[in-house]
Order: sequence, then C-alpha cells, then structure tokens
Amino acid sequence: MQKSILITGCSSGIGYCAAQGLKTAGWRVFASCRKQEDCDRLRAEGFESPLIDYTQPDTIRQGLDEVLAATGGTLHALFNNGAHGTPGAVEDLPTDALRAIFEANFFGWHELTRAVIPVMRAQGHGRIIQCSSVLGFVTLPWRGAYNATKFALEGLTDTLRIEMRDTDIHVVLIEPGPVTSKIRQNSIPHFERWIKWETSLRRAQYENTLNKRLYHSGGPDPFELPPKAVLKKLRHALEAQTPRPRYYVTTPTYLMGALRRILPTRALDRVLARI
Repeated sequence: MQKSILITGCSSGIGYCAAQGLKTAGWRVFASCRKQEDCDRLRAEGFESPLIDYTQPDTIRQGLDEVLAATGGTLHALFNNGAHGTPGAVEDLPTDALRAIFEANFFGWHELTRAVIPVMRAQGHGRIIQCSSVLGFVTLPWRGAYNATKFALEGLTDTLRIEMRDTDIHVVLIEPGPVTSKIRQNSIPHFERWIKWETSLRRAQYENTLNKRLYHSGGPDPFELPPKAVLKKLRHALEAQTPRPRYYVTTPTYLMGALRRILPTRALDRVLARI
C-alpha cells in the first residue's frame, strides 16, 4: 500500500521541497498550504493540497478530514512544518504578538498532531515529525518570539516521544540551521504589524542591525544549505526502521549543539550575542 504523508507549509522552502522529493520517491503527498491560491497552484502541479491554516482550527479539522477521506482513514506520517518569525527585541514585543505567533507555530501544530494520533493508534503505526530549528535549543537576539515557540515545541515533542514509547508511533524532531527559504521575507509583515521600532529605546540598534537584515538581504547566510538538506534527514526519519529522536541539519546546528554541551551559559551567551 502506498504510504501517505501530510505536510504543512508547502507553499515554498522546506515544505515545498519535501513535497516534491517525497512524491518523486513514491509517497502519496498531501501538500497543505494556508492560502487557497497556493493550494490551487500546487494542485495544478499534480499535488493533493488541502487548505490548512494553523491559526484557523476549522481548516485543521477540514483539511485532515479531506486527507482521511482520500486515504480511507489512514495516514502514515505527519510533517509539521509551517511557521513564521516575528522579529524584534523582547522588550518591544507586545504580548498579543506572542499569542499570535504561538497560534501559528505551536498551538496549531499541537491541535493537528492530537487529531492525527487517534488515526495512527487505530492503524497501529505512524510517524510524527516536527520541523524545529537550531533556535529550539539555543537563542539569538531579535528572535525572541520565534525562539520561544521552538523551545516550547521541543519540550512538547520530547514529552510526546516518551509517552508514545508503548506504541509504534515514532515522534521525531528535525533541527535545521540556516536553510534557503522565504522566512525572512515572510516575517516582515509581522514585524511591521507588531514592532514600533521608531519609538523604541533600541531604535539605533534596529536601524543598524535588524532592519538592514530584514530589508536589505546581503545574500545567503554563512553555511546556508538548500532545502534538500532537510529532505535527506526527513526521508531517514520516515523510512528508517527506528528513526533517531532528533536530526541536526547544517554545520551551525552541529556546532551550537556542541557548544551548548561544553560552554558555561555566560560563555555561550557571548558567542550568540556576536552572531
């Protein structure tokens, strides 16, 4: 029987690459997007593309129902992937901005995952794979909102993995570092909505650092890899008999994992503050 996977956030970047790669590898791919026009584009490319917006619970239920109706009620794997950033200093982040990003990057993931677990329990197996980040275990300035969602995701996923030990449902984290995507461009509307940088005590720092990074790209980040680097780890997580609990992607992820283990906190802070 052809294995099926639901992937979220497939309009571009990691999600789009994963959908293409797994479809080529013989998977039945349900490549979801949060905007109807992106779903229509993917359908024109031959994908099954349900509309799923993590911030809209109705679309989560309806999108999963569409998938299960097509598969006869089964689903081999879920790859939670869609997320966005809200750049800005923590002291300038309104609490409502945190609520909004947690809806998109955390609560919606949890709701979809909970809805999938009974399906996997009934069929006796499954894979739940979460696209986290190097920023799920180390932090960088200006990324407090995104850091917070990924730290929360890591804690919830680690707990779920332990709780699922008595089942054949494998729970996995993928932790990329810099990967080519549109996350920087896609974060600009959230920055402009929530951050009043012109009146911030850090205005000069915004002008000299964050704003330049957001609006004037200097090209790829150091050690940036294409989304296919994530696809390679995703395929191992899906197809290995016993997948690893977490998969690092990119040199910075491996480096930060090592530094976090060996450096005192203040020494690590000094390293991270310079990035």
